[in-house]
Amino acid sequence: MDSIDVSIIVFYILLTIGIGIWISRKASQGLDDYFLGGNSIKWYYLGLSNGSGMFDVSGTAWMVGVLFLYGIKSFFLMWLWPIWNQVFVMMFLSIWIRKSNTMTGSEWILTRFGNDRAGRASHIIVAVFAIVSTIGFIAYFFEGIGKFMTIILPWDLALHFGDISLLTSEQSYALLVIFLTTIYTIKGGMFSVVATEVLQYGIMVVSGLLVAAYTLITYTDIQISSVITEEWKNVFFSPELESHWGEKFQAFNNLIDSEGYKMFGALVGMSLFKGFFASIAGPTPSYDLQRILSTKSVKEAAYMSGFTNLILFIPRYLLIAGIVVIALVTLAPEMAVNPHLSGADLEVIMPKVINLHIPVGIKGLLLAGLLAAFMSTFSAFVNAGPAYIVNDLYKKYFKPDETSEHYIKVSQIASFLVVGLGIFMGFFAESINSLTLWITSALFGGYVAANFLKWVWWRFNGWGYFWGMFSGLIIASLEFVLEQNKGSFVEGSLLYTLSEMQAIYLFPIILGFSTLGCILGTYLSQPTDMEVLKSFYTNVRPWGWWKPVYELLKNENQSFEKNNDFIKDMLNCLVGIIWQSSMIVLPVYFIIRDYPKALISLVVFLVTSIILKYTWLDKVRKIVN
Repeated sequence: MDSIDVSIIVFYILLTIGIGIWISRKASQGLDDYFLGGNSIKWYYLGLSNGSGMFDVSGTAWMVGVLFLYGIKSFFLMWLWPIWNQVFVMMFLSIWIRKSNTMTGSEWILTRFGNDRAGRASHIIVAVFAIVSTIGFIAYFFEGIGKFMTIILPWDLALHFGDISLLTSEQSYALLVIFLTTIYTIKGGMFSVVATEVLQYGIMVVSGLLVAAYTLITYTDIQISSVITEEWKNVFFSPELESHWGEKFQAFNNLIDSEGYKMFGALVGMSLFKGFFASIAGPTPSYDLQRILSTKSVKEAAYMSGFTNLILFIPRYLLIAGIVVIALVTLAPEMAVNPHLSGADLEVIMPKVINLHIPVGIKGLLLAGLLAAFMSTFSAFVNAGPAYIVNDLYKKYFKPDETSEHYIKVSQIASFLVVGLGIFMGFFAESINSLTLWITSALFGGYVAANFLKWVWWRFNGWGYFWGMFSGLIIASLEFVLEQNKGSFVEGSLLYTLSEMQAIYLFPIILGFSTLGCILGTYLSQPTDMEVLKSFYTNVRPWGWWKPVYELLKNENQSFEKNNDFIKDMLNCLVGIIWQSSMIVLPVYFIIRDYPKALISLVVFLVTSIILKYTWLDKVRKIVN
């Protein structure tokens, strides 16, 4: 690596830590300041911070791989997460969530189910879910950043004691970066996280623009067209994927056949099914939820969520598309003759392009940008996770009457503890990837049913929530066991079939068991206290099956009106998904020089933006607070 690139990276790290520590004095006034920034941070800064936190290294490398292999329609694979849960948050969920005036997602649960035994059970299981998932993600980050830094930096930092290897180079790099990131995160809480993430977002945008510009200048239309086919550029799909690659690149067609996504129509259909319920369930108790709760008002929560969608996708996909075009021209011919081509080869496309084909200066900024992507995502998790330990467990059940200084000190200790546990798990790298996939796919299936019903059904109570989450967790755990032992089942048996099935197709099974737990837990216990339900419904005003609560409130106040915006909200979400999709395909079409399709994408973006101005933005502007 050239000394100019190294200097850029070192300068960025020092600047980030300096800003984080310098601004940390604002976090010392109380838990609200530490975890929520005192609800004083402007919505557009929180939106930039939220977008920066979603711009992670591992996800970017994966997106590079799937765009390279599947072409434009690979953006449908994003629906597996689903990425358009941000659209649902933008349209109505951020408003519902922010009305609570709470600090964490599990504290918010108490406003729905009350503070009795059932409410506390639901409260505790959400806090446990948040803490476990945070530790799991930190472990995954530990492994990911170590590999990334080892590829891009030339120094061997392995630590030995005689013939005993204490730390590999990957582990040393990971510990160093995590330590530096943890320092400013713990020191300054939400203020430092947001300040540094705004800086990091700026670096990521600049690096994406530079890579895109370099690609446009260096590689010609003829070079790109000689590699990709019209099917690669086609956003539409048949029930079964057509051949994406020409005869010269048949190895890539074979890889598509082996990846498990050949039946693309069924995959997209299941993604839509899962995505609808997962999106209405709302964000998991993590950094995204913390940004919503950190806004000054309900109106600004909606603004922030919409702004996050607007600023995230175009710069990110300029970077991704630029790297993919370079890989198509320079790496594809070599990869196509590999007789053992596998999905693992797609994971190293991004670091290979950076190492071999990005010029000096741009490489340093790009690496600083990707390092920023890691640090912003990591710091967001480190700020969000300990909030549940301190506010929802320690303060509520053990030490309810201590000073703000005491809680902040405990928060800092909890942060070190969470990071330490994540690092400890990170040393067992072979199982972490499976664990992380389990948390984000199967475990989320157990999260969906309870968190969907909490919005729409008045009779759903705290014990229904607890047993719905718990039963989903059990079934998701069984799925994890099947995944780890898939080679030991008899071919053709039910267990063999389940173990070989993609996690997305197991979602209905997990959802079904979780829903059964919700219903049995609800009907085998007493309803939530009606005063709690009346308070929640008056404050949040969700749509759904709330007739008994609504009628009581209507009798008390004839002017009380229920929420009749379900159809409007769903139509807005449909427009929002198209709007979001146009921001993904627009930069890709532009970088591959398919200007007619890029123009169509731009028109779709402008038309949907105008529609949302009248159907969403004007409505948000009328919110009083």
